[in-house]
Amino acid sequence: MAATPAPPAAPPKPTWAPKSAEPPFPWLRPTIRIRLTLLYGGMFMIAGILLLSIIYLLAAQALHAGSAPFKIVAGDNVTLSSSGCQLPARGTSQDFNDAISACMAHQRQQALDNLLSRSLLALVGLSVIAFAFGYAMAGRVLSPLGRITRTARRVAGTDLSRRIELDGPDDELKELSDTFDEMLDRLERSFTAQQRFVANASHELRTPLAINRTLLEVHLSDPGAPVELQQLGKTLLATNERSEQLVEGLLLLARSDNEIIDRKPVDLAEVASRAIDQARSEAETKGVEIKGERAPAVVQGNGVLLERIALNLVQNAVRYNVPEGGWVEVVTELRDGHATLLVSNTGPVVPAYEIDNIFEPFRRLRTERTGSDKGVGLGLSIARSVARAHGGRIIAEPREGGGLVMRVTLPV
Repeated sequence: MAATPAPPAAPPKPTWAPKSAEPPFPWLRPTIRIRLTLLYGGMFMIAGILLLSIIYLLAAQALHAGSAPFKIVAGDNVTLSSSGCQLPARGTSQDFNDAISACMAHQRQQALDNLLSRSLLALVGLSVIAFAFGYAMAGRVLSPLGRITRTARRVAGTDLSRRIELDGPDDELKELSDTFDEMLDRLERSFTAQQRFVANASHELRTPLAINRTLLEVHLSDPGAPVELQQLGKTLLATNERSEQLVEGLLLLARSDNEIIDRKPVDLAEVASRAIDQARSEAETKGVEIKGERAPAVVQGNGVLLERIALNLVQNAVRYNVPEGGWVEVVTELRDGHATLLVSNTGPVVPAYEIDNIFEPFRRLRTERTGSDKGVGLGLSIARSVARAHGGRIIAEPREGGGLVMRVTLPV
């Protein structure tokens, strides 16, 4: 009987210490709302002061105290002259007043147009500066959210040992990160306890099953045993073997739910070849041809678990096949920075709406796959768990004419 690995160790205690005591003055707490209010209010005041200063300078420049728009060019007989306006050489006082009014209106319109154009340029420049400064400040204020998001993504990859441990003021983001860390700590303890329970239960179940198998094999080796007893012993031995497979599957499923930490280079082509060698005798018995080209595809992972994926897929493809003229195609390749293991086979027609069910533990299709002599219903569940633990995925597609196309994609 193979040695059972030690149960998972208890998770380490978190190093963070969330604050539980309320401050004496809660309204003085530097919350995100107060910080954003002060930040954007201050930015608005600074922008307003700058804009008013620029408008004042532009108005002062437009209305500068320069030369008069007209001047007297004659002595006793007065004559007015202007470079920017047209004044009558001679005329009544009303003519001169009208001409001066038109000249002043013209000068005023020029000053306003100049002020408007320069103010618009100043506004565009301040807007660019304000948006750039606001973008930088918003990124600085919201940087803790990015840290929380990155930690959540790592946790989504089944790495429950990650913690945020956010430093800084005691605001809403700090409270959120501490709450998230507390939740992760409870989840890690729960998952570790569950895995330890499965490991211990599997270990306790394997011992009596191994004893039963030994006793049955001893009785079956007796040549003087009655035929009925031998037939009963063979039936019990097959049932016992099925129970052992179930226990082994549960144990492997519990192990493969965690992310693989100790990774080594593994060639999927070699893994697939070993799986084919183990399933070849069964394929020859059923008259199933195994074919396909296996190009080198090296990934970082656990070779034993990856071989389990390939073996489960190849065995399923051989067992769930057509009675005559069936084939299984196993292909490995590198494509778009990912390594792919593709297992296709002939077989019964599989409805598209039944595809998701085959990955659930103890779930089978309402077709030939319900045969009790073809497995315990954990093969594809184990394959999906192992693929997820390696950061990859496995998908199934119905093949035209019957059978399935199983595609395992792993990062290189």
